[in-house]
Amino acid sequence: MPAPRFDLGQTLQDGLRLHREGRLHDAEKLYARALKAAPDNFDALNLLGAIKAQTGKMGEALRLLTAAVKVNPGAADALVNLANVLHALKRDAEALDCLDKALRLNPHDTQTQLNRASALLSMKRPQDALASLDMVLAREPQNAAALLNHGVAKAELGHHADALGDLNAALRLAPGNPTLLYNRGSAFLHLGKPAEALADLDRAVAALPDHRLAWNNRGRALEMLNRHDEAAASFGKAIAIDKDYADAHFNLSLALLALGKLEQGFGEYEWRWKRSGVTDRRRGYGRPLWLGEYPLARKTILLHAEQGLGDTIQFARYASMLANTGARVVLEVQAELKSLFANMPGIASCHARGEPLPAYDVQCPLGSLPLALKTTAETVPAPIPYVTADPERMAKWRPAIDKLPGKRVALTWAGHAHHVNDMNRSIPLETLEPLLAQPGISFVSVQHELRETDGEILARHPQATNLGTQFTDMADTAAVLSLVDLVIAVDTSVAHLAAAMGHPTWVLQPFTPDWRWTLTGARSPWYPQARLFRQPAIGDWSAVVANLRDALIDSAKF
Repeated sequence: MPAPRFDLGQTLQDGLRLHREGRLHDAEKLYARALKAAPDNFDALNLLGAIKAQTGKMGEALRLLTAAVKVNPGAADALVNLANVLHALKRDAEALDCLDKALRLNPHDTQTQLNRASALLSMKRPQDALASLDMVLAREPQNAAALLNHGVAKAELGHHADALGDLNAALRLAPGNPTLLYNRGSAFLHLGKPAEALADLDRAVAALPDHRLAWNNRGRALEMLNRHDEAAASFGKAIAIDKDYADAHFNLSLALLALGKLEQGFGEYEWRWKRSGVTDRRRGYGRPLWLGEYPLARKTILLHAEQGLGDTIQFARYASMLANTGARVVLEVQAELKSLFANMPGIASCHARGEPLPAYDVQCPLGSLPLALKTTAETVPAPIPYVTADPERMAKWRPAIDKLPGKRVALTWAGHAHHVNDMNRSIPLETLEPLLAQPGISFVSVQHELRETDGEILARHPQATNLGTQFTDMADTAAVLSLVDLVIAVDTSVAHLAAAMGHPTWVLQPFTPDWRWTLTGARSPWYPQARLFRQPAIGDWSAVVANLRDALIDSAKF
């Protein structure tokens, strides 16, 4: 009896039925049999490619679906399948091209528009993604996936309050969805609402225990609540999922440093070079990185700034320690600090970033010096003052200060507006107006940049003088700070500078302080002369201002 004739169409139909029933292995066998019988059959290529993608065999899926599209370039479903595989392989530009071709063939397909938005989000093009998502939501306003991605795109653009609205709408359609909870928790973080963020992120990790991003953001929420031990544990969970997760390692370092575990913390701090969006500039210096492995006697080391002005001022204290071991120390800093540091003890030469450098044997970023020199909570070096004002600059500014009546107090209330922690550490100037009205005190603004209403507020207080906008660099700032009686500053480079000079300094601390100011008490080992005024609760600057006002009234305290 002859063998039954192979029926290609029936085989594909049977395979498709099994595929829809979730019997992927059996369906795959039938698709493979069909493809062997007809190697250029579009349906066999497309369906087998789709099932390979479903089972995670992306390389095979790519080969099959590319062949399917070549056989039938007008098949929108194959183009979408191919785009999905390219997206999974992080080849989003090619995926986008496939999706655009599919939309030209079928311009009203909602899922294709959603996939296009996902590709654009992966390509860091959130504004373009919004255009696709707006088209979907115009047709399907209750599409939870579109609302989710709309919220993600808004968050990518920094519009976190708008993102929250989208995510709330999506959660009403899909209550408890862990991906939505993760994204809403992240939006709450950016809006400075850690308690709300923690509630969402707790639910997210309960449902998705391998979600490393959710564990990391949960740790960040706990840090903002000053629950640093729990934060460290949460970052540890993220690292257990992905041992090379640099953002979690870096965040763990901050939690450990805040807890005073400096040796462990500075070890983890080295992950800062690998975190998201950071370029490892150490590789551009051409000489070996030194992290304390051997003595430096008779060797030249380049110490280079890598973060903000305040960080540079804080870690520059280590230069004299190295010089005392016999090393020749060359310093590279931001241009604003060159004049200030030019005569610092222990410095052979000081250069602005980008200027030609002398020959050197090894190099070390300033922020790595605590690790290299094995700093512990008990051995924090505080050789204060280690920064001094230039006499010529002091002479330049003395006439402006000498004419001011009463006690003279330098004031800075905000850092750089684009700093990642600006919302937490800066204070609106109007919040400080009760201080500006204090009789017998002349206030000197040393703000380098004024924000929108700052000029108007200063103008209505005749006892306030604005000098900061006239400064050319930090040497001018240091000169003015040395001429006043007291410096009041939020956590900015001015606070670091005044404290490094050993000048009377009061530093206004948010509820969640940066690690270098420690978590409790009125003093930090990094700047033991500086007095710290801490928020009793998140966002409560009014209590800090009230304490400051009381301290100012008691003039014997400064």
